[in-house]
Amino acid sequence: MAYEVEAPKYVRLAQTIQRRIEDGTYPPGTRVPSENQLVQAFGMSRPTVVRALELLKRDGWLESRQGYGTIVRGRPAAVEQKDRRGREALERDESQASGRLVEVGEVPVPARVASALGLPKRAKALVRRFLVVEDAEAVELVSTYFPAGLAEGTELASKDVLAGGVREHLETRKKLRFDHVTERVSARLPEANEAALLGLPEGVPVLSVLVIACDAAGQALQVSDVLLPADRQELEDTYRLN
Repeated sequence: MAYEVEAPKYVRLAQTIQRRIEDGTYPPGTRVPSENQLVQAFGMSRPTVVRALELLKRDGWLESRQGYGTIVRGRPAAVEQKDRRGREALERDESQASGRLVEVGEVPVPARVASALGLPKRAKALVRRFLVVEDAEAVELVSTYFPAGLAEGTELASKDVLAGGVREHLETRKKLRFDHVTERVSARLPEANEAALLGLPEGVPVLSVLVIACDAAGQALQVSDVLLPADRQELEDTYRLN
C-alpha cells in the first residue's frame, strides 16, 4: 500500500516558483524576488524560503551570482527527461500508438486517484485504459480517469481509439488549457487483471506513475495511472551537487 503525505512547505514553495519560471513570470536571466519579498508574498518564514531557493539551486532552476543575487536559469534538461511519462500519457495518439484500447467506461475510482481529482471515496469516473505493446511485449498499462462532466461533448467515452492525444482532444473540444503535470511514483503488487494484461508472473510488482494534469488554477483535469512492470524498468535521475 502506498501512503501519500503533503509535501513540506519549502517543497510546495519551490514547486510554485518552478511553475512561475515555466509560465514566464520569472524569465531566464532575471533575478527572482528577494527573500524578504518572497516571505511577504507567500506568508512563509525566512527559513522556509531559504530552503526552497536552495532546493531550486540544487536542481538547476536557479543560480547565485556574486554581487547580483539569485538568477533564473530556466528549466533544467534533466527535468525534461523526468516528466517524459506524464507527457506521453497526455499526448499519446491511440490511433497511432503500438498497443490496444482494453477498456472504456465508468468505474469506481481508486482512492489515490479520487484524492487527486478531488472526488469522494467510492465515486465513479470515466476511464480509458490502454495497453502499450512493444516488440510483442506489454510494457505499460495506462488508465486515464476524467472527472464527471468533463467527457460531455467529447469522444472520450467512445470505445474507438482517439485520433490525437487526449490533451489535444480536450483542449479542442472543451477549450481547456493544460498548465502543469505532477507525477507521484510508488510501487505495489498489481491486481489480477493488471498482471494478466501485463503478462506478469505472480509476485512481480509494478511501478505506478500517477500523472496528475492540471490547469493554471491547480484543478486536476485528468489523472493517468501508468503501470510499469518493475522487473523491466531502470530509473535514472541526474541532479547538481552545488
